[in-house]
Amino acid sequence: MPFKKWVPWLIPGSVLVNIFLFIITMYINNCPKTSKNCVGKFLGRFSFQPFEENPLLGPSARTLEKMGALEVDKVVKKHEAWRMISCIWLHAGVFHILANMLSLLFIGIRLEQEFGFVRIGSVYLIAGFGGSLMSSLFIQKRISVGASGALFGLLGSMLSELITNWTIYANKAPLLTLVLVIVINLAMGVLPHVDNFAHIGGFISGFLLGFVFLIHPQFRYVSEKKVPPGYILPSRKPKHKTYQYVLWVVSLSLLIAVFALGLYDLLLKGGNLNDRCSWCHYMSCIPTPLWSCRQRHVYCRSTVFGKSMNLTCISNGKSEIYTLTEENSSQVQHLCSKLCS
Repeated sequence: MPFKKWVPWLIPGSVLVNIFLFIITMYINNCPKTSKNCVGKFLGRFSFQPFEENPLLGPSARTLEKMGALEVDKVVKKHEAWRMISCIWLHAGVFHILANMLSLLFIGIRLEQEFGFVRIGSVYLIAGFGGSLMSSLFIQKRISVGASGALFGLLGSMLSELITNWTIYANKAPLLTLVLVIVINLAMGVLPHVDNFAHIGGFISGFLLGFVFLIHPQFRYVSEKKVPPGYILPSRKPKHKTYQYVLWVVSLSLLIAVFALGLYDLLLKGGNLNDRCSWCHYMSCIPTPLWSCRQRHVYCRSTVFGKSMNLTCISNGKSEIYTLTEENSSQVQHLCSKLCS
């Protein structure tokens, strides 16, 4: 084997953590307490929200918000920037977490075997943050959860790894296959109700990080530590080529600059990039005669004080105060839909 193979534990461990957090989220959600039409009532407090509220078989938006979902209003006004990381460990439903965790195992284990848990863990977290940052700059009227940005970061790092280590691979076919997989996945992101901005942000972050973290020594390079005593190498190959150093410096500089500008625009100025780019929303959804890009689901933030509940629609900012009764508390989503209409 040309390189040391690491025993993967971080990626399987991350999958278990994601599943554990989803179970905790469903326990806290406790659908029977807030809704009469729960799906899978035999599961008790682990039953799912009604299909019209969450078709992915999962919790309510309010529960995800409590658990740390990405909500731009809270990131900007309440300085809860930690949500940009916590959101990548939460999932909206059973279908959502199954798709992401299977993809994570398929992509992540191979990378961790080759590069180790430190480098792959760094790519995963930083790319996930990059996906959250881009999503926050373009989508500010709904909450966001999921590991999709981090997963696309791993895909992006695989592509840059093949490019920067081009000379050590005899078979170049995997590059075309990987490019095809990436194009198909990004194309699927233009379907409605998919946060393609998180995908794009994660992919770009991972692509740049691959040039920084996933560099292999060149073919026939031998470390002095591996040379037997008294043996003199006929010619010493350099560890890395010049283009790898150039890509390392350029990629790291770009990554720092983009993150700094994005955070400055978001946290200090509360910027919305849709105001500066009239066509950018098409990167996340392209309307066709078959579907609309308008959001089906509505999300509200509730605050309870005494026997009153203040409900605020996230999409339009409207607020209303309701007298808190048992009937009202079980119909929160209905009230939210009415408020946002």
